[in-house]
Amino acid sequence: MPTFAYDAVDGTGRRQRGLLSAESAGALSKSLEDRGLLVLNVDESAPGAGTKWWRPGRKREVLEFTRAMSALLPVGMPLSKALDAATGVTSGDVAETIRDVRSRVERGVPLADALGEHRSFFDPLYAGIVRAGERSGDLDTAFTRLAEQLEREEELRARIISASIYPLLLAAAGTLAVTVLMLFVLPRFVVLLEGSGATLPATTRALLTVTAGMRKAWPVFALLPFVGAALFAWVRNTAEGRRAWATVLLRTPLVRTLRQYALSARFARLLGVLLAGGAPLLPAIDDTMESVGDPVAKDEIARIRALVREGSSMRAALSTSTLFSPLLAQLVGVGEEAGQLRTFLIKSADIFEERTERATQRLAALAEPAMIVVFGAIVAFVALSLLQAIYGINASSFR
Repeated sequence: MPTFAYDAVDGTGRRQRGLLSAESAGALSKSLEDRGLLVLNVDESAPGAGTKWWRPGRKREVLEFTRAMSALLPVGMPLSKALDAATGVTSGDVAETIRDVRSRVERGVPLADALGEHRSFFDPLYAGIVRAGERSGDLDTAFTRLAEQLEREEELRARIISASIYPLLLAAAGTLAVTVLMLFVLPRFVVLLEGSGATLPATTRALLTVTAGMRKAWPVFALLPFVGAALFAWVRNTAEGRRAWATVLLRTPLVRTLRQYALSARFARLLGVLLAGGAPLLPAIDDTMESVGDPVAKDEIARIRALVREGSSMRAALSTSTLFSPLLAQLVGVGEEAGQLRTFLIKSADIFEERTERATQRLAALAEPAMIVVFGAIVAFVALSLLQAIYGINASSFR
């Protein structure tokens, strides 16, 4: 379904602009007019524009919307009014998206289908849990589960980011210090050392060679931020980039184990939440596959789904996986034997999330002394080389 950029005025004369999906420009205009807006202009938006761009705070606003829905629906508020009231805790494109969802619901579209039209805000897991809630007639519980899930993901993400901040700052500060030392401080000694006539030590000659090479290659260093930004955009916005990055992470020592724990936790959590909401196993695996994010994990889940569809148990299918932790297959097997698959999936997610956090903290704890040793060794080598050269110059002056 195409996305259109619209420009409209509400009853108070306030200008409203945004991006919404619709079957056609006319259908969007009618939808906006039904909401009491005077439509000034509707244009089809270019692919990838608007709501697909990342915006800080978007995930937080979706979480606040979900919390509001989980609080409003249990008190008996009609769905359309609950959506209208929950819009008040959001802003910008998120608010416009929810208004579009409310408009579709008022026209008779199921809520899960309306949410599924905006995948940049509500992923297949979100729509899948809502769909399971609609089918079981327990929509308020579905939003409660979603709020708990989003809060858990936000908390885990915050802990991982907190553990990574200091090593990243240390790496940035150390790299900047070494760059300034090599490109700006050392060149001031070059004329003095080379004009002294004394024979320079081998370490000093090597250091001066490296410094000269870095000064000649300064345009390359100036381009590195732009190359990094382009690489980040490629990884974030293209399927090939995401797959390449996922492959690199899974082939990097230490990071591979951390990634396996994280993917195992996410797979178990998503599948367990969907099953708890009443979704059948195969559709739940489908929604999990679409929500997991990692391209390599998607391929692995698709392979597992094919085995399950052919009659294999979840334990047997997971035991053939080289991506997910072997412990996950064991826990799933216990859950299948006890008839409590969804319960053991959620317990497995708790275990792997705890392991992910511990592994991240250990990795950060190892990175800090490693970087201190590396940058300290570089600075010590530079200082020793300069001291040797200065000592050589002073010694030759007494001959």
